Amino acid sequence: MSAVPADPTPARSRWLALVLLCAASMMIILDGTIVTVALPAVQADLGLSASGLAWVVNAYLIPFAGLLLLAGRLGDLVGRKRVFLAGMALFTLASLLCGLATSEELLIAARFLQGAGGALASAVGLGMVVLLFPEPRERARAIGAYASVGAAGASVGLVAGGVLTDALDWHWIFFVNVPVGVVAGGLAVRVLAADRGLGLRRGADVLGAALVTAGLMLAVYTIVETERRGWTSARTLGLGALALALLAGFVVRQATAAQPLLRLRVLRSRNVAAANLVQLLTVAGMFGFQFIVALYMQQVLGYGAARTGWGMFPTALVIGLVSLFVSARLTARFGARAVLSAGLVLIAAGLGWLSQAPHDGAYAVHLLGPMLVASLGAGLALPSMAGLGMSDATEEDSGVVSGLFNTTQQVGAAFGSATLITLSAGRAEDLRAAGTSAAEALTAGHTLAFAIGAGLALLSLVISVTMPRTRRAPSAGSVQATEARQPIGA
Repeated sequence: MSAVPADPTPARSRWLALVLLCAASMMIILDGTIVTVALPAVQADLGLSASGLAWVVNAYLIPFAGLLLLAGRLGDLVGRKRVFLAGMALFTLASLLCGLATSEELLIAARFLQGAGGALASAVGLGMVVLLFPEPRERARAIGAYASVGAAGASVGLVAGGVLTDALDWHWIFFVNVPVGVVAGGLAVRVLAADRGLGLRRGADVLGAALVTAGLMLAVYTIVETERRGWTSARTLGLGALALALLAGFVVRQATAAQPLLRLRVLRSRNVAAANLVQLLTVAGMFGFQFIVALYMQQVLGYGAARTGWGMFPTALVIGLVSLFVSARLTARFGARAVLSAGLVLIAAGLGWLSQAPHDGAYAVHLLGPMLVASLGAGLALPSMAGLGMSDATEEDSGVVSGLFNTTQQVGAAFGSATLITLSAGRAEDLRAAGTSAAEALTAGHTLAFAIGAGLALLSLVISVTMPRTRRAPSAGSVQATEARQPIGA
């Protein structure tokens, strides 16, 4: 194993670049949820249909998830800085169009552009972080910071959406992105180091790109549509089979192409493959948990948008603090796999505790405690997942490996929200039909979703404990070296 090359970038510039990348990631991730609590106001103002209301959310999620892998590879080929700047520009312009939208069609089209821009900027972010910080201890801190803003972004989005909608109006949940995007783009031009990339001839796999993009977009579309059509409908099964066929075709193409989009050696790493699978399942449970908690607060406890948002704020705060100040230190001492497993135990415990919430519950008694436990677990687990997920990346493919890791996150979010919300609603409807009161029926549906989320976390735990143990670094601070089988640049 070769030594990690020295990084020529000055320390001050590296940390400034990290702040910039974290801010961009926060803005893009929270935009997936900031619209959630504002949906009633959007519907009332624009007269959206029920399907149109769903597409305000899905039009962002589908291109975001579908383009991440391709965007990551483009970063490796044409330069990560170029792809990041293009994504920020498109995201900022689309945010302005969303805020100015006066019709359902324009808002949905602008949300699609937002998702595409977000994919371009996000796909290369984690890859840029690991290349900026080759020293293991600094890299662990940097990954912890980046993971914390990504993990907390969904909760912050709920807070921001409620506050902006109540204080101003729904247009401002999009307008607020414009000055942030302009400033971030301007700083990125000066702060991020230019990289030329490998050149399109080193990996312009057009067929592979078409297969994976179409397959991922169709898979996410099929998942999110199950809320309306069900999991066993002919349309769901047919589209799901087609999506799987496209993704299988992509795998075959990567095994035979001279310059593949994603080298399959990445997936042959047990740590990388397991980290991506653990993330998919864990995010499914955690993302669904955030939506279900918000629904429980509003539908059962009768909270308004702003109060619901502030009720979710401790989740973001704990995830951020633990990821930044606790996770890296514990990983240095015990290893990423052990910290990941401990985090998953806490997530499962918190969600299991939430599954006992009553229909006449109180926030301080029945929600705050389990939310803090689950958030503590997420703060420990998510940076460890990110470190393990990037452990076999090299300088030539860090963008596509970062894109793969982000893709599993988004597919997990789509799967979790669609599955838990569908099962929760189905349980509530069955109980209402049997004569149960509305509050009790809704609570039973929500607690079922929490229990399923806990089960997903336990399944992730089983996978995590099967990860291979790796050589620990001699230095207590060498975090990534304790788990990574091949460091960046090796």
